[in-house]
Amino acid sequence: MTQERFEEMVEQYGRLVFTVCNQLVGDAGQAEDLAQETFLSAWLHADRCPEGAEKAWLCRIAANKAKDCLKSAYRRRVAAAGGPGDWLEGQACAEEVSPEDAVASQETLRTVRGGIEGLRAPYKEVSALFFLENYSVAEIAQLLGRPHKTINTQLYRAKSMLRGQLAAQVA
Repeated sequence: MTQERFEEMVEQYGRLVFTVCNQLVGDAGQAEDLAQETFLSAWLHADRCPEGAEKAWLCRIAANKAKDCLKSAYRRRVAAAGGPGDWLEGQACAEEVSPEDAVASQETLRTVRGGIEGLRAPYKEVSALFFLENYSVAEIAQLLGRPHKTINTQLYRAKSMLRGQLAAQVA
């Protein structure tokens, strides 16, 4: 694989690799590090890339990097050292958000994320990209290799399912 081709792959699949990592580890900063590790590993082992299957190959490397990260002893130690209020303090200081707003937005995100996790394929994947990662319909269609109309239909159905889930939780 040439350096130019590899740079094209990084441009083309960079956001997808980040999304895969972020969905698995749930931390944007760590997902960025894992995406970089993914591309480093891909560059070092470029000779193993099956022709025409670059997207799937990169996604598999990213998923494996994220899973390894989740299993690491370092991550377990760091997570155990932090208290439940650490995230809230960081949010309030970094963005000058009131504690009430930070808790409300965190709770809303947790509710939406939980609802999306309860969806079945393909609605789960499309919803995560749209609602959590803020991809446009056009970007999702390109990433997943599906027509725009299909993505719109899947989002419409996912919204309906999410509304049903939320209505059941409120009732």
